[in-house]
Amino acid sequence: MRKRLIIAISGASGAIYGIRLLEVLSKIPQLETHLIISEPARRTIVEETNWTVSQIEALASFVYDNQDIGACISSGSFIRDGMIIIPCSIKSMSAITMSYNENLMTRSADATLKEGKRLVLVVRETPLHSGHLKSMVELSQRGVTILPPMPAFYHHPKTVDDIINQTVGKVLEQFNIDH
Repeated sequence: MRKRLIIAISGASGAIYGIRLLEVLSKIPQLETHLIISEPARRTIVEETNWTVSQIEALASFVYDNQDIGACISSGSFIRDGMIIIPCSIKSMSAITMSYNENLMTRSADATLKEGKRLVLVVRETPLHSGHLKSMVELSQRGVTILPPMPAFYHHPKTVDDIINQTVGKVLEQFNIDH
């Protein structure tokens, strides 16, 4: 059986993390990706990268409109191995914390949690105030992996790509995917 991952790109700065993850995952034939891109993410992609939304969507196996809360991935009956929101805005993280399922991204995250599957949030914000930290602790207690894109320097990165790849590697490790 193929591995199925839901990938969501929210409007936080750092869309390149989600794009790079999709680039890597698109090369794994036994892996199926289900992509959601929020409206704010569409703007961030244009402002921060040289990618078009259609180029990014072409990397995924399936693409969904974030407003389609009835899409198959919103249901717990959709079999998934997990979900990654990369980058994850504080708004999306807060909605997930409160089970406020106003769109497909947060509804799919909620279904992922209720089915006991791995949910990884690559939260992209700094500095953090106590409200942000409280939400992170609460989600962590529910089994969510909070994985901020914090650069490491022990591997002596030479380029921004090296830093991006290190974070994407950490995400892949959460699902036992070689990189």
